[in-house]
Amino acid sequence: MFLSRMFNAIQLSPQSKTMVELLDLNEKTKKHGLVLTPDDVKTVIISRNKVLRDHGRIELGIEVTKELVEVFSTSPYMDQDHYVDTLNELHEIFYYLRNETEDKIGDMKLIHMMKDVFDGPCAGSLELLRSKMEEFAENFRRDMMRRESLFEGDE
Repeated sequence: MFLSRMFNAIQLSPQSKTMVELLDLNEKTKKHGLVLTPDDVKTVIISRNKVLRDHGRIELGIEVTKELVEVFSTSPYMDQDHYVDTLNELHEIFYYLRNETEDKIGDMKLIHMMKDVFDGPCAGSLELLRSKMEEFAENFRRDMMRRESLFEGDE
């Protein structure tokens, strides 16, 4: 079955491949009570693309989206009723952080940090997560500027 699905995916459009890849994640997430429908996937992708445009970013793959789905599906604060909205908000926070940290922190590290804060001090609150991540980004930039100023004139 897996082999036939691979052959079919070769003939699919990029949008269809994205759909298949995200729907395949349901196998992992359903044990946490979370499932994306084809319409949910479309909504997530449309939202992701808008966030990318709004933040002036280009992503050729959907690895970030897949990682957000996989990592956050294990959170005790994720529920089916708010799953899509939460994923959309997580995209917004993630790409905000990527810009604010000037891509100096890897995607997976940022996602896992977001998850730790979401599950920990934020207790599942997206508003609090956004606030904590804005605070993190501000401290990160300040520390980065401090480090850069230490090395000025060393040339």
